[in-house]
Amino acid sequence: MVFSSLLFLYAFLPVFLALYYLAPLQYRNAVALAGSLLFYTWGEPVFAAILIGVSVFGYLVSLWLARLPMEARAARRGVLALGLTFYLGLLLWFKYSNFFAAQLNGVLGWLQHGSVVWTAVALPLGISFFTFQKISYLVDVYRGTNRPARNLLDYLLFVALFPQLIAGPIIRYHDIAAQIEQRDHSWAKFLSGAWRFLLGLTRKVLIANPLGAVADRVFAHDLGTLPMPYAWIGLLCYAFQIYFDFSGYSDMAIGLGRMMGFEFTENFERPYTARSITEFWRRWHISLSTFMRDYLYIPLGGNRVAPWRAKFNLWFVFLVSGFWHGASWNFVCWGAYHGTLLSLERALGRPRLARLPALPATLLTFALVLAGWVFFRAATLTDALAYFGRLFAWSSWPDVLANPELLWPDVIGRRTWCVLGFAAFFSFIPETWWRRRGWDEALPATRSQAVLRILLGAAGLFLASAALANQSYNPFIYFRF
Repeated sequence: MVFSSLLFLYAFLPVFLALYYLAPLQYRNAVALAGSLLFYTWGEPVFAAILIGVSVFGYLVSLWLARLPMEARAARRGVLALGLTFYLGLLLWFKYSNFFAAQLNGVLGWLQHGSVVWTAVALPLGISFFTFQKISYLVDVYRGTNRPARNLLDYLLFVALFPQLIAGPIIRYHDIAAQIEQRDHSWAKFLSGAWRFLLGLTRKVLIANPLGAVADRVFAHDLGTLPMPYAWIGLLCYAFQIYFDFSGYSDMAIGLGRMMGFEFTENFERPYTARSITEFWRRWHISLSTFMRDYLYIPLGGNRVAPWRAKFNLWFVFLVSGFWHGASWNFVCWGAYHGTLLSLERALGRPRLARLPALPATLLTFALVLAGWVFFRAATLTDALAYFGRLFAWSSWPDVLANPELLWPDVIGRRTWCVLGFAAFFSFIPETWWRRRGWDEALPATRSQAVLRILLGAAGLFLASAALANQSYNPFIYFRF
């Protein structure tokens, strides 16, 4: 079940919210947990038991850690290592065992030594996200940042809370612990959450989905004959698809949480307006960036080591981040690419980067991010390299001019141009424009703005529902991570 489905919008969500608000305050956590487990079981009935089992294990390990005195460093490190080894081993098995088996068979085939018989391992939805959550919880208990949850129910709710279970934001326990124990339920917060959810729904269904359909068609085209302009259009469609898809999901997650009284951390801050790759990663998938900083970069030494070592650590962190996104050489190259750019920017220094004019700096950053998306979207590393070639295949222009109907309007039509224009407009509009008009505020600043939000939300729900009723293309890109 996905948020952008008629089943969720008109069956699961209304019934869940009715039961949640009819329940007395002391039972709402239990209702939220039951609804969350049902939500996950609906899509992954086999893996729901694994989710509960590993959560119980993590909770018991955290209690073990909490009972050990801070002076018993060796024992505490051993218990932490046990928990981390279990979680990382689980992630390696489910997400990367197929990849490693394929690499081993490739080497054996090259050596002409046969191959290993291997049964593909199914990937549970959201395993990367909830594994990182459990790791952050154990590390924070070890560091003393937070105490273990009051009881198993609280811990299970932290792990399984359905708005953020599948694709984040990556929530840390100390950010939500007090809200699990007591949180504010009000009409103002509920309506603010509903607005945020509908905003994310329209971003996902009305912008990301149509652009994603075009991107899929273009990237599936014969890369040996793909004309240069269509290669660029396909790449632009994918760049805006992944942004509006993932940020739309985060908006829906934050909105759903707010409708239940929770406040989640922001995950996107208009990343395509960034003037450097460093700034881009402060705006894109913020919860993952901060996780990697706090639980990998800083433990490796952070900025306290020699300059060359800090740059290497930064590169290594993004290499790991790339591999976290997917078991493929494409993602490894994507992570290494961004790590290299970040290291180069650090070598150049912030003062030099700050001297660049705003518009050229933004366009250059966007172009560099676009190049990275080729690795992210292409099926294989070979396809990615071939796609780069088509982006600069100037010799294909005569074919386009001679046959303008080559992919037009079957793949790239007027609707694509319209949606692409909307996506670019809302992606690059300055932050000051939003702030001056109060659209960044959780609640409307004026009565007219409140009325406008109601009208826009109703229109967005109607149009998104109509689109969902007439289309079968409705993936969430980050579900596979």
